[in-house]
Amino acid sequence: MNTIRALTLHTYGGVDATRISAIPTPTAGPGQVLVSVRAAGLNGLDWKVREGYVRDVFPITFPAVLGIELAGVVEAVGPGVTRFRAGDRVMGSRGGLGAYADLVAVDEALLAPTPDGLSDLAAAALPVATQAAWQSLHLAGPVWPGQRVLVHGAAGGLGAFAVQFAKQAGAFVAATAAGRDVDAVRALGADVVIDYEAQRFEAHVKDIDLVLDYVGGDVQARSWQVLSATGAIVGTTSPDILAHTPAGKRGLWFVMKPDAALLERVAQQVARGELHARVGEAIPFADLPAAIERHRTGALHGKAVVDFTA
Repeated sequence: MNTIRALTLHTYGGVDATRISAIPTPTAGPGQVLVSVRAAGLNGLDWKVREGYVRDVFPITFPAVLGIELAGVVEAVGPGVTRFRAGDRVMGSRGGLGAYADLVAVDEALLAPTPDGLSDLAAAALPVATQAAWQSLHLAGPVWPGQRVLVHGAAGGLGAFAVQFAKQAGAFVAATAAGRDVDAVRALGADVVIDYEAQRFEAHVKDIDLVLDYVGGDVQARSWQVLSATGAIVGTTSPDILAHTPAGKRGLWFVMKPDAALLERVAQQVARGELHARVGEAIPFADLPAAIERHRTGALHGKAVVDFTA
């Protein structure tokens, strides 16, 4: 039996619960594209799935291949595929797990073409960050010029795009970031950037119409006090946000829905230089289990991607 490499999860737990395994080589079924993965994006969901933190909203069957976004080259196409052919460069989110493998069968509808001039490493950083940033920004309602938006975790892949999308819509954007990232977030267009290592954001912002919380925990708990009377918090890290929403406040739990047309449009903007995408770290595939643990502890800097060619 032909096999490929994959990062597999065999039980809920810590870093030792994952290992690089040999799994059977997949084939492309009807409507599917078989992608030779060149790069994959690292996400906070990786360690949350690993530890069972989101098991109620993201159930899995063991053993499971981790990873939710990828970029690579089409190896083969299944029956009924019309948008891609072998040799095309593609990127996309899986709509589930399974991206951390040398070959991945992906539904055609989930993929977008990778624009010329965009490397596979850069492309792998886009699918989840861009789609989730756009959708979470608009979840609570339309964004209007002058709307006061606060982005927590603005230096990460998701937060960086949220800042840029909000500014494109004409919003006033405040953001929190570590001291080393303040200048980079300001360069994305944020009107106010608060160094959370030295300052408490609630002392510097108020009457916020929309909080995009990509951090959770104590940050989310402290954010209720800065909301305007009609404001809302959209959370991506805390499935139990509704249970912790104070009376009279509005809290929304966000789950991304893959949208290949949105991804294609944004990727073209990145390729043209209209949006900025930063890869903070490129990780060799062999180092992936340790990198997921570093993501859990907050030791990664910016959006990290896995280099399958390293």
